Parts: sequence; C-alpha cells; structure tokens
Amino acid sequence: MQRVRRSRMAASEKAEIWDRWKQGQSLSDIGRALDRIPGAVFHVVAARGGVPPPARFRSSLALTVTEREEISRGLAAGVSFRQISARLGRASSTVSREVLRHGGRRRYRAASADATTWDRGRRPKCCRLAEHPALRARVAEKLAADWSPQQIAGWLKRTYPKDADMQVSHETIYLSLFVHSRGVLKRELIRHLRRRRTMRRAKLATTAGQPRGQIIDAVSIRERPASIEDRAVPGHWEGDLLAGAANSHLATLVERQSRYVLLVRLRGKDTDSVVQALSRTVRALPKGLMSSLTWDRGMELAAHKTFSVATDVQVYFCDPQSPWQRGSNENTNGLLRQYFPDGTNLATYSQVQLNAVARRLNTRPRKTLGYDTPADRLATCVASTP
Repeated sequence: MQRVRRSRMAASEKAEIWDRWKQGQSLSDIGRALDRIPGAVFHVVAARGGVPPPARFRSSLALTVTEREEISRGLAAGVSFRQISARLGRASSTVSREVLRHGGRRRYRAASADATTWDRGRRPKCCRLAEHPALRARVAEKLAADWSPQQIAGWLKRTYPKDADMQVSHETIYLSLFVHSRGVLKRELIRHLRRRRTMRRAKLATTAGQPRGQIIDAVSIRERPASIEDRAVPGHWEGDLLAGAANSHLATLVERQSRYVLLVRLRGKDTDSVVQALSRTVRALPKGLMSSLTWDRGMELAAHKTFSVATDVQVYFCDPQSPWQRGSNENTNGLLRQYFPDGTNLATYSQVQLNAVARRLNTRPRKTLGYDTPADRLATCVASTP
C-alpha cells in the first residue's frame, strides 16, 4: 500500500515547536497551530527528551559573512593573503586557513563557506558521563537499583568529596536518559525513574482546564439496555483507538451485530480531535445506523456530550481495565495488526487508504457470522430496517 509522503519540517517550524513547548502547550495544540499531526511534533520533541536545544550563536572571534565577502573579493582581484588580512585586521594565517578549508583560491565562495562553517558548528560536545566510564557505571548501577537522579548526585558528592571526576548533577543524569543523541545510558533505565517519563515537560505545562483521571457524567456500560447486550438489534457500535509509532492513532468502530468496521483518521489523540473526526464519520452514515457507542475509559472521549449532541448517539463507557466488555472491538483491533503492525506510523495513512483496509475486513467471511461477510450482514440489516 502506498504511503503518504510528508514534507520535511523546516528549521523555523522546529523553532516554533520549541517555543510553544516551553510555553506549556500540548503536542496536539502545537500540531494544530502548525497544521502538523501530533506525531510529527512528538518526533521533534522526543528526539531531545523534551529538552529544548541550546540557542546557537557565533563566536566573536569567528569570521563574519562580511569578512568572508571581503576575502572573496580580494581573491577575485588576485590580492595576496597578507594584503587581505591587513584589510580585515586579521592574521594572514586565519585568511589562508579559511580559503584552503573551503576550496582554495579558485573555488572559494563566501556564502557557501559561511553556511558550511555554521553547519560544522553543530558537532555535539561529549557529555560528562561519556567522558568518565567509572562515573557512568556508578550512575547506571544506582539507577538500576531504583535510586532517583537527585539521590545519586547527592550520594556521589558525599562519597567522593575530593574527586570531581566522580561527581555529576542530577540534571545531567536526566539529560543523559532523555536525549537520544547522547546514548551514554541505556534507555531501559528510564523505567526505574519514579514517574517513568520519557521526556521533560515545560515548567509552564499544566493540565488546568483539562479533565483528567475520570470522565465527567460518564454513563456506565451497566446501564446499557439488554437489547444491545445480546446483539438482537443492529445500530450499536463499539469503539477504541489503535496506537502506532510516533504518537499516531486511528479510531476503530465496530457494529456489534454485523461486525462491520469503520476506520477513522485522527489529527491527534486529544478529545477535540477525536470527537470532531468521529462526528464527521457518524453524520456520513445512513440515518439511524448508529444509535449507541460503547467506548473504553480513555480520555480521548471526555467530550462525549459534545459528540452525543452532534450525532444523537448515546455513549456508554466500559468499567476501568475491562477491555473484554468491548469484545468485538478488541478482536477487530487484533485483526487490524495484520495491516498495521506494531511500530507503524498511522499518521502516514490517508482516509482513503484506511477505507481500503476496512473494506478488506468487511468483505472477508467470518465464522461467527456463519461465513457471511460483515458487509453483506450489515446490508441485510439496513434493508430490513423500516
């Protein structure tokens, strides 16, 4: 199946991502502001463990673009290195090294020399734990014993008071765990942290105004009518999210009687994105084909009231940690892994491509339906509905 190609993220977009991240905005909020999927934003942020890159600047001793242009003009006029350096007030060795490093007299160009020098300046400095293997081993040992970075830093300072090479700050330990490019501590050590976070959150990040922990006014599955429970009447669906790589998701909907499947592309996992996408999908169905939806306890449907008002669909929620209460949907998500294996970036699929996958499932005979297909069974239900 052909994948959708995404344009590469420009440096200005990455800079805006970090600005918004430092302001405490969520991945979904940033994605909407930049018209990017949250998975793309997550990829940028997670690569540095949520830690913004330090601001880059030029050394006051480095050659400027203006000086490089003067060098280029001097070379074109056939002036010697010594004469050019005298004009610039620089050592002649500085000018000669600059020219030889960037192609020599004939090929030197000021713009490309300046851009190359700026790019070379990205070379990362070796971090403290990489330079001191003994220190790294002690830190890894204590992390594996469930010590916090702050406890480790304090213990090292007390145990090795006169040995600076055996001391490190707790912030350096966190950075060595979170920033992928450092690669000095094994990623699996993160699971020994108290909160098991994989990245830093901004100090201004807040969940104020976001419903968390419980869904307000959720109607329990235990209040669902018996006619829904025994699959006697069509039009009752189960739903959930299927997760992929880079924080990507898609919504899966399964009609309980026919096992008919709908796949819905999502811009993000936040409740606004999910509710908007589900509402569009339901409104496109024949009237009355969906009268109820049973969901798990995920906060992606926290705005269930908005969904119900927009679609006239009653939402029921499963008990916590009870996926078997949505058995058809859980089974369908398992079948979908044939098309979307673990590690697949679901954001690369268009809605047209998701519809094609759903069509494959809906036209396969199912043992539980007496080897009817979900599409045929749903068509029969629709035809018999007055």
